[in-house]
Amino acid sequence: MKPQTRNALFIVGAVLLLFVLLDAIYIVTETNQVIITQFGEPRGGAVTKPGVHFKTPFIQKTNFFEKRWLEWDSDPTQIPTRDKKYIWVETYCRWRISDPLVYFQRVGDERGAQSRLDDIVDGVTRNMIAKYDLIEIVRSSNRAFEISEDASMLDISEVATKIQTGREKISQTILAEADKITPQFGVEIRDVRIKRVNYVDEVQRKVFDRMIAERQRIASKYRSEGDGKSAEIRGQKERELKKIQSEAYRKAQEIKGKADAESTKIYALAYNLDPEFYQFMKSLDSYKTSLTKETWMFLSTDSEFLKYLKDSGIR
Repeated sequence: MKPQTRNALFIVGAVLLLFVLLDAIYIVTETNQVIITQFGEPRGGAVTKPGVHFKTPFIQKTNFFEKRWLEWDSDPTQIPTRDKKYIWVETYCRWRISDPLVYFQRVGDERGAQSRLDDIVDGVTRNMIAKYDLIEIVRSSNRAFEISEDASMLDISEVATKIQTGREKISQTILAEADKITPQFGVEIRDVRIKRVNYVDEVQRKVFDRMIAERQRIASKYRSEGDGKSAEIRGQKERELKKIQSEAYRKAQEIKGKADAESTKIYALAYNLDPEFYQFMKSLDSYKTSLTKETWMFLSTDSEFLKYLKDSGIR
């Protein structure tokens, strides 16, 4: 055999061997696990140990599955509660493959598992929601009620209602019931939660109308109380104002009375000292205030008003 032919055969053999080795070797990581199948049928259990592993090349096939927790979210589902209120409910859960062999045989892949979870978790959720009133679905405890998105779904009469089970325990019950079914599909679920609860559209409009009417009633109550308080304050202000004015008037009259009394006393003393001079001064004051350039007076010559003018010799 010629050297060139021998080299060519060697290269071809090496390439074929490489292909065989590549198909015979597979690597398992910390995040996945493998089921080996031969002509579509599983061979042995799941390979979960991380590292390099071998299989029969070209005959056996590797099927990789996740070890980690996976996410499942439901579509909004319309469900009636026990008190006949139709609501949209959305749930979610975390799940993982607990038995890869059963998982492969029953559901095949992640899409099949998600479809099974749709049936299982949605079905259990529907059954649980239908057993409880809306207040039990919305609330988790009997703590003091606060205005929030959850509160907007309830009638005012429901606010004071004490819950017996609550949203948290209902979620735990859904988890427990669903977890009884999922192992037959090689799946373990955990942490089922009711993610969102909302009324259907036609009921939601009625709820919003009721909420608006309730807020308007409360606003009217506050306005009425405010108007009453305002009238009370204004009345109190008027009373205080009249009291102050009355007190000021009283004090003014007292001061005026004292001043008049003092003035009268002074006038009396002056009169007693010289009555004639007092009359003279008073007459002068009267002339000053009553006789001006524009004044016309018609008096008899013996008028008392002209007494001092006549005595003075003025013509």
